[in-house]
Amino acid sequence: QVQLVESGGGLVQAGGSLTLSCAASGRIFSIVRMGWYRQAPGKQRELVAAITSGGSTNYADSVKGRFTISRNNAKDTVFLQMNSLKPEDTAVYYCNAFLSSVGDYWGQGTQVTVSS
Repeated sequence: QVQLVESGGGLVQAGGSLTLSCAASGRIFSIVRMGWYRQAPGKQRELVAAITSGGSTNYADSVKGRFTISRNNAKDTVFLQMNSLKPEDTAVYYCNAFLSSVGDYWGQGTQVTVSS
């Protein structure tokens, strides 16, 4: 099992920045990939950014050049640095961990609201 605890959401003006953190505990040695998804009201949950155990990253086209995903050396915490935020970035952001042979684990979600 893996537990994910998110922090760092909040209210920010357009053009501002926020950093989200997600701390993993439990079977972290089995984590293949960690990432961030978001879900806006009335929309499906979508991938924002992910980082593999090998360090490869991928981003949604809508956030490329503005958001950066990273992790600490222990590989048990991932960060999402969000710059140049737009009102359309407003959503609940969920941390995700994918474990080999097990599947997905999710955090409880953290609200990010960008005012215009």
